[in-house]
Amino acid sequence: FQRSTSDWGYVGDLVEDDDKIGLYSYKVQSTITSRLANTMIQAKMVNNAKRPQPIVFDVQVPKGAFIDNFTMDINGITFTSHIREKSEARRMYSQAKAKGKAAGIVRSNALDMENFQTEVNVPPGMKIQFQLHYHEMIRRKLSSYEHVISVKPGRLAKHMEVDVRIIEPQGLRYVHVPNSLGDHFNGITTISKGEKKAHVSFKPTMAQQRKCPTCSSTAVDGNFVVQYDVNRETTGGELEIFNGYFIHFFAPENLDPLPKNILFVIDVSGSMWGLKMKQTIEAMKAILSELRAADQFSLIDFNHNVRCWRDNLVSATPAQVEDAKKYIQTIHPNGGTNINEALLRATFILNEAQNLGMLDPNSVSMIVLVSDGDPTVGELKLTTIQKNVKQSIKDEFSLFCLGIGFDVDYDFLQRIATDNRGMAQRIFGNQETSAQMKNFYNQVSTPLLKKIQFNYPQESVSDVTQSSFHNYFGGSEIVVAGKVDTENLQHLESIVTATAANAELVMETLKDVEELDGFMRKDRYADPEFTRKLWAYLTVNQMMAERNAAPTAALKRNITKSILQMSLDHHIVTPFTAMLIENPDKDEIMLADQPKDPRKGCCSGTLGLTPNAPNNNKGIPPWANVTAVPDSSMPEQRSPPVSSLSITRVDSDPHFIVHLPKSQRNICFNINSEPGNILNLVSDPGTGVVVNGQLVGAKKMENKKLNTYFGKIGFYFKNKGLKVEITTKTITLKDGSYAITLTWSDTGHIIRKQLLISVMKESNVTITVGKEMSFMVLLHRVWKKHPVNVDFLGIYIPPENQFSSLAHGLIGQFASEPEVSIHHQTPGQPPEKPQAIMEVKGNKFTVTRGVQKDYRTDRVLGTDVQCWFVHNSGKGFIDGHYRDYLVPHLYSFMKRP
Repeated sequence: FQRSTSDWGYVGDLVEDDDKIGLYSYKVQSTITSRLANTMIQAKMVNNAKRPQPIVFDVQVPKGAFIDNFTMDINGITFTSHIREKSEARRMYSQAKAKGKAAGIVRSNALDMENFQTEVNVPPGMKIQFQLHYHEMIRRKLSSYEHVISVKPGRLAKHMEVDVRIIEPQGLRYVHVPNSLGDHFNGITTISKGEKKAHVSFKPTMAQQRKCPTCSSTAVDGNFVVQYDVNRETTGGELEIFNGYFIHFFAPENLDPLPKNILFVIDVSGSMWGLKMKQTIEAMKAILSELRAADQFSLIDFNHNVRCWRDNLVSATPAQVEDAKKYIQTIHPNGGTNINEALLRATFILNEAQNLGMLDPNSVSMIVLVSDGDPTVGELKLTTIQKNVKQSIKDEFSLFCLGIGFDVDYDFLQRIATDNRGMAQRIFGNQETSAQMKNFYNQVSTPLLKKIQFNYPQESVSDVTQSSFHNYFGGSEIVVAGKVDTENLQHLESIVTATAANAELVMETLKDVEELDGFMRKDRYADPEFTRKLWAYLTVNQMMAERNAAPTAALKRNITKSILQMSLDHHIVTPFTAMLIENPDKDEIMLADQPKDPRKGCCSGTLGLTPNAPNNNKGIPPWANVTAVPDSSMPEQRSPPVSSLSITRVDSDPHFIVHLPKSQRNICFNINSEPGNILNLVSDPGTGVVVNGQLVGAKKMENKKLNTYFGKIGFYFKNKGLKVEITTKTITLKDGSYAITLTWSDTGHIIRKQLLISVMKESNVTITVGKEMSFMVLLHRVWKKHPVNVDFLGIYIPPENQFSSLAHGLIGQFASEPEVSIHHQTPGQPPEKPQAIMEVKGNKFTVTRGVQKDYRTDRVLGTDVQCWFVHNSGKGFIDGHYRDYLVPHLYSFMKRP
């Protein structure tokens, strides 16, 4: 697994961003051998700056692929990888870190594409090469195999190449490369196709990579897609035997579709409002039009309540279909999400129809769930919902799930679908939602066979993966694999069979073993281990599904042990293993770790960023998890930090809470200023960072006072040339003339020049600048028709931020903690608010013990925080007067008084 890159040749003519990082080459090589795709992504980079700085390798790996190797080469020193059991790998990592060795974490998190990212601090003038290997089985959908490679180099590359080779012993029917990267690259891809082999090449020059002739940014940013299909025997089956394993591909065609009984279960909760609902309605109307006359169907829509268009299945006559379309058109999203009751109602309708003999014995029954969120009403525990649905379906029909948007719990939808003989797919709530929904429906709309059983002679084969299947849909493919005894091959001929409840016995053909062996060994690109890898891939995935459905903890533990052993034997990263990356001297170590629950973090001190891993507190980063502070009375007690890492924050009207770690005190003050004024919070010319907040007023005065709040917060990172503007409506990143905007209805992230903006829908924004700084902005929504209150923002800043000694501002000045003395405490009026004398910065004044609110984990009621309150807009505690902190523009540095 070692790769040496000490000599790259001439590295001139590189185009660098402002950070002086050059991308010498970005190469993707992928070889598909009988549906097994081995992919390598390699990036060679150089730090041409005069200072050390982080270089990031950030790639996306298809969901379901197995990462099997990762190497780094830094000026000829190669870091290699080893697979270990997860707890052992973490222990080794922790020991290395405890001994002072350089230790970092490479994180891999599951969405539709897993995000594999590492960040390495590279000295000036030094070169670094990253190389990631993964493999996957290419699935057949809608009569086509589709190989998707994420190509996002992030900057112009002197050498750019995507190279795909296809080797299919069955023979290639066609090869097609859609224009998925955009019209910008028309005519650049070349395809060379033979009878059983094909070569696809994409090599844009640096000029062709540019977004425009004078641009320094790359237009290569998306997925490179290769589609193909193979020739098929009339029997529909192909058996390939190689190196002690067999692979059975089964994809019969020219069969009449079976009638289907289908229930559409549609989420119409409030979060579906707007474009999502509009696109869903459009897609459903098109889907209903495609129902066949022999089909039966009904519709269920749900929010906190469940409604049925019809209480039973009806035939898909033109009149019924038209009536269903009219019903769909009247849906108005609102309320919560009761997934449990909706699915149980659907299963009840199908079970009742089955019990009453209303279903054709040869028909296929299914439920299609469309949802964009987690349950919020009724049964909320996901494992209970999964158990309820499993018990109700009883393996009699299939459940297919469509998850819309980023914030849906896609892993839950996958588990519940797989558990019930179906599949799940994530689609994104945008203009393409309708097309994606129709594409998904087309994959399951044409059942051809049901209750299929594959029969293999026991004297010839062993360790067969799943051999029984509920349904076979037109345009797809069933794949079975196992180990084979090559001395008993004669038993396989004309004995391997597939039976189905609605079809005659289907005889399978055996690929000539000697012919296949000769073909594979002659091709230098073919993977000689393709049968073993396919068998392992299918076996691990089958065991993962069995583990999810295991009825007892003991059985789940046994399956987990088997998965772990397979992972170690075949050198792959799964949820139960981790990859250790070490240098030759083993004094630097990194950990590649895929969390069991992709929505939870795993470890502190990550070397890379993890934008796809929000935690359980709706995306609030670990440093911002609040701990309630108990009430304290006389005599004065030191205040524990209000979070595990103590935070300085500004929230509400605006209330400042400054935690002083050395003295373990919380000091609070309010600023009373005019709407429209801009207050400087952080002004640090040393790091080039500015944070300012602009005030908005309430709708009217209360008690002769107009409350003000932060309605807009601006961040300026001068050294990067980046500006971030956050309002109660949008989040915008600006880089010169370039700008990108997200709304609070989105969940997503933006990465530019090692700055990460992570948005959690209607909750918070986290800005992370390498390992040096992070900020969190919290959104407070109020009722739009409230007579007084308005939407506003709060900001939370951890003390670990590496500001310079020049930092100032209402918050920045406390980066260097002042000496504070509080004494002569006396009872107050009322008694629970004692008073005391504070001495700080040469000033002496009266402070009052009180309570402020921290809204990070409870945005409605807040969490009480005990603090000493400084009156008169912080006078005496802050330097000067609060008016000294007024600045003219959202990105202005503060002028020191």
